[in-house]
Amino acid sequence: MASSNFKDHLGRPIVAVTGMGIITSLGQGLSDNWAALTSGKSGIHKITRFPTDNLSTKICGTVDFIDIPVPNSVERSFAFARETTIEALAQAGLSGDFNGPLFLAAPPIEPEWSARFELADRSPPAAKPGDAYDRFMAALRQRPDPAFQEAALFGAISERLSDQFGTRGLPVTLSTACASGATAIQLGVEAIRQGRTDRALTVATDGSVSAEALIRFSLLSALSTQNDPPEKASKPFSKDRDGFVIAEGAATLVLESLEAAVARGAKVLGIIKGAGEKADSFHRTRSSPDGGPAIATIRAALADAGFSESDIGYVNAHGTSTPENDKMEYSSMLAVFDEGLKAIPVSSNKSMIGHTLTAAGAVEAVFSLQTMLTGTLPPTINYTNPDPTIALDVVPNVKRDAQVSAVLSNSFGFGGQNASLVMTREPA
Repeated sequence: MASSNFKDHLGRPIVAVTGMGIITSLGQGLSDNWAALTSGKSGIHKITRFPTDNLSTKICGTVDFIDIPVPNSVERSFAFARETTIEALAQAGLSGDFNGPLFLAAPPIEPEWSARFELADRSPPAAKPGDAYDRFMAALRQRPDPAFQEAALFGAISERLSDQFGTRGLPVTLSTACASGATAIQLGVEAIRQGRTDRALTVATDGSVSAEALIRFSLLSALSTQNDPPEKASKPFSKDRDGFVIAEGAATLVLESLEAAVARGAKVLGIIKGAGEKADSFHRTRSSPDGGPAIATIRAALADAGFSESDIGYVNAHGTSTPENDKMEYSSMLAVFDEGLKAIPVSSNKSMIGHTLTAAGAVEAVFSLQTMLTGTLPPTINYTNPDPTIALDVVPNVKRDAQVSAVLSNSFGFGGQNASLVMTREPA
């Protein structure tokens, strides 16, 4: 591979974004999503996919307008990823085989309980205790079930995407909780920086909202129970926040070395300037309350970008609307930016689209790039009762016009997964 003439401060190829695609509860496509997001529209609604009787949470941000052949999480996640990739490649002006690696962030989903029960019902009677696996295999040999098989294979989504879009090499599937989307982008960036490819396809998708997922998060006391009205439930950095709203979505970014993008005359939408990732061993689901790993993640992203704190003009916050996580994110940013934090506007897209889980980091990266391209800062809606202990310049309820040249986007996930991206409008 030829050496790049466009290098960053560490002599690595500069990584450009040339295509973006997105689906959230606000709609399909970048144009519709951006119009809804900047107008302060909420995509949160009552759950209709399954019964919510006796459940504390009855609201979500599901995507219910994409046709799928089988109603399960794998098919939804694949369909979202397929549609956003089609959009991103079209914007990048690429057709035919992509001929670069695929990095996919996908949820750790399993077959729906209804499918498991159906398989059990048609399995032969038990011959001895503990032979359930043999019984299930016998039933599948007798009557193959491709949909069930797809739902049981973690790499099924990436394999199908690779086949459809002609990516090169073994597709990588990762799942690092709420940081997954940002981590997929980081892997694509590193592949280009290391000279292993001129382009990478980075996709993050999550169609995993089910009764089981809702109940599991409810048992963690992580979900909002402010069901009425649904659009008012997600209120990051507000005093009366009580949890996140579970949601679905997907985003695809086409990454290229800046040299390759310029050589083919592609429009450059922005630059992935830096990425940082740190692990947090404090707790199985909770983030360390002192914010140590999150602080280290932000600082690592700034260092990777060759930036000082004063170079950041806007923060796309993780902003989940959970009492503990919002406080931790604020204290982490305060430790990094100190008094300068008061002058940096902050938004949480989750106030409108909910928490798209595995897809969140990539969804918010797309919105961060769009912020710089349009000079519009999306609002954080439902910000009417600010938490007095969180002194941020939250863009409240209505969009704000501002020219921003560098954005920090945070993704702090369950299980101690933390990732931050620094994106810029120009290579500089």
